[in-house]
Amino acid sequence: MDPKGHAAIVTGAASGLGAETATQLAQAGANVALLDVNLDAAREVAARIGGIAIRCDVTSSDDAVKALSEAKAKHGSARILVNCAGVGPAKRMVGRDGPMPLSEFEKVIAVNLVGTFNMMRLVAADMQPLEPLTDGERGVIVSTASVAAYEGQIGQTAYAASKGGVAALTIPAARELSQFGIRVMAIAPGIFGTPMLRALPQAAQDSLGASVPFPKRLGEPREFAELVMTIVRSAYLNGEVIRIDGALRMAAR
Repeated sequence: MDPKGHAAIVTGAASGLGAETATQLAQAGANVALLDVNLDAAREVAARIGGIAIRCDVTSSDDAVKALSEAKAKHGSARILVNCAGVGPAKRMVGRDGPMPLSEFEKVIAVNLVGTFNMMRLVAADMQPLEPLTDGERGVIVSTASVAAYEGQIGQTAYAASKGGVAALTIPAARELSQFGIRVMAIAPGIFGTPMLRALPQAAQDSLGASVPFPKRLGEPREFAELVMTIVRSAYLNGEVIRIDGALRMAAR
């Protein structure tokens, strides 16, 4: 699909992978709605790229319905959805203070997995009645998994479980939505230079980058976004999770 002239939704678009994805979609001519709980930051990105910013808690059905309604009123039904909203706290299942509070596990699952499914189901419902494009495609959904889905480290039980769920969701969703000409893909990034990691001391960043076989550095958000753009444009990519990690395989800790 050529994104030019089509409506796109990007969640978690206020910073990092989401902000760069929204930027590249806008540069390709898409009409982009940037959804995030941090509305002020989303507005800054939207002003820079010519998109619209909408506050949205992806874990809330009502919030998501309202946000998508606002985006649809401005740009029409989206043909592109990119799920980048996520959280990644590190905490052991059983630590010095005892077992991890169940509420903390539930929050990670709610944002990363339930939030992804929430947006997927609602946007797919809007895509379904759209007129198909020349190749029969009505839309494409790209979600964000993680290499932790495959090699979760100590302290990543919640995060790995949530991202493993995103990875596992991809093929059944692609199979179900194929009858409507809607593709479903996911990307599993390795260690990327998001604002959280860039806030670490340079020595820590260099150490993390050195663990990557090649190239020995943190991934750049633009590289994630470039892969999103490739997926959007390549109609035969469907039902797959693509790792983008420089051949990294995570150690236990």
